[in-house]
Amino acid sequence: MFIETDLETVLSHLNKLTADKKPAWGKMSAQRMVEHLTDTLRIATGENPQQLLIPEDKVERMVAFLYTDKPMAQDMQVPFAKEDTPLRHEELELAIDEFVEVYLDFQELFAENPELKTIHAYYGPLNYEQWDLLHKKHLTHHFTQFGII
Repeated sequence: MFIETDLETVLSHLNKLTADKKPAWGKMSAQRMVEHLTDTLRIATGENPQQLLIPEDKVERMVAFLYTDKPMAQDMQVPFAKEDTPLRHEELELAIDEFVEVYLDFQELFAENPELKTIHAYYGPLNYEQWDLLHKKHLTHHFTQFGII
């Protein structure tokens, strides 16, 4: 039901994306969506540390959601993914290159630190397995949004 997160699979979908592709919902451009996926990887690596934005007693329920087959809701608004965030790159292909670089950093970091947990604002401290589950849902959510899955 959810996309696998190996780089070959993810790139097979990202390579279907065009700069002018319109989303089925939301206001992100295709390039902004790719940069947003990269931003999420930077949260996972701890490069962009987050504060927990939900009460601690809700974390267990949020993490449990990662283990379900329920998709992420459409049109979610989160403070760390503003739609008016300026683009970092001049073109989509450069945004995809950045995604690949940060994806590899993410994989390497957790391979070298298997006990590492980093904070997601709505899921709390996540280990590699939990980040992978989140990425599966998140990639599927945005790839569905742009019709590339």
